[in-house]
Amino acid sequence: MSAATGVERPRIVIAGGGLAGLSLALALKRGLSDGIHVVMCDPALKRDPHGDKRSYAIAAAARRMLTALAVWDGVAERAQPILDMVITDSRLQDPVRPTFLTFERDVDGTEPFAHMVTAGHLTAALLEACREAEVELRPEGVKGFTVHGARTEVALAGGETLPAALLVAADGGRSRLREQAGIGWISWPYKQSGIVATIGHERDHEGRAVEHFLPSGPFAILPLKSELQADGSLKNRSSIVWTERAENVPALLESHPEDLLVELERRFGLQLGALSFETKPQAFPLSFGVARSFVGERLALLGDAAHVIHPIAGQGLNLGLHDAAALAEIVTDAMRLGMDPGAADVLDQYERARRTDITAMGVVTDGLNRLFSNDILPVRLIRDLGLGLVDRMPGLKRFFIGEAAGLTGREAPRLLRGEAL
Repeated sequence: MSAATGVERPRIVIAGGGLAGLSLALALKRGLSDGIHVVMCDPALKRDPHGDKRSYAIAAAARRMLTALAVWDGVAERAQPILDMVITDSRLQDPVRPTFLTFERDVDGTEPFAHMVTAGHLTAALLEACREAEVELRPEGVKGFTVHGARTEVALAGGETLPAALLVAADGGRSRLREQAGIGWISWPYKQSGIVATIGHERDHEGRAVEHFLPSGPFAILPLKSELQADGSLKNRSSIVWTERAENVPALLESHPEDLLVELERRFGLQLGALSFETKPQAFPLSFGVARSFVGERLALLGDAAHVIHPIAGQGLNLGLHDAAALAEIVTDAMRLGMDPGAADVLDQYERARRTDITAMGVVTDGLNRLFSNDILPVRLIRDLGLGLVDRMPGLKRFFIGEAAGLTGREAPRLLRGEAL
């Protein structure tokens, strides 16, 4: 109930406290303030977010969104801009890796097309902003829900039931809430795993990202902000996303650390000097998945609960942030007109707003992985010719940079343009 008006506020419950869910919670409160009650539920809220050492590429559009939400300033000093990118295509044993495509400098002369950010730092900044905006943070999970006309009863793991106008399922690719709603899931495995780790190296990366296309899958080197050491020196660091055939991964991760480092050097190269593992390598299976519908009765799917794509283009998190921007704008605009935020016509707008973008990105990433994760000579020749042609066409290169930055296509939600709701 609003202290100012004495009127019961609509409640929106968000199940899942990842980056997309937190961004949605904050955007709703920034847009509607005391006009809405936002509850974030996730057992992970008990943990210190700084323990999450994963790194993400935040595209320019998502950075504009975080700036509009007054969050970016809290992470900017620790964010590393990607100033240029190099793409190669070769076999692992090839003595030379020819560069077929490069992307240099800024999107439009004013900003990098992406920044690398540590998940823990960004999560901590979003959590602090949510607290200040009076999002109710509940460190417990959502067990289920039951729809009763104009509300849904959200059952929490601790036994409490919360009436809500809308439930947002941001509970990951294996979403129980999506399953309970009876929403179908189209998916297939890639027979690949992604190995992620933070790597230390002698020389400065100078803000350069590198994507080596190898027969087993892409090997990405993504620049991270240097860390100040106790002796006053700077530790140069990069994040890797190492795509490998699934059957090879157990032996790699169980090998002696020195042997694993040798395998890393074969893929990373020695252009940045001696290498070391700053974090323990972790692997996760890769797959494609998309929900048959992004909405149900008084339910909206967000982030990985709606779609899972191959990491070849680094767009998974950015798609989730686009979901949050679109849903926040649609709900905010609807409530300002006195509409029910969980009504079917409001949720249908979200479905229409996100379906084309997500389908297109899924098709592109799936196609790129199939095109580049093989060693068929005619295919290699054709794709390398294509990369070389793109490299010689400035207009086409600018288009691809805009795509990577999330700044092309249909009119983006206001937050992705850096505008407040």
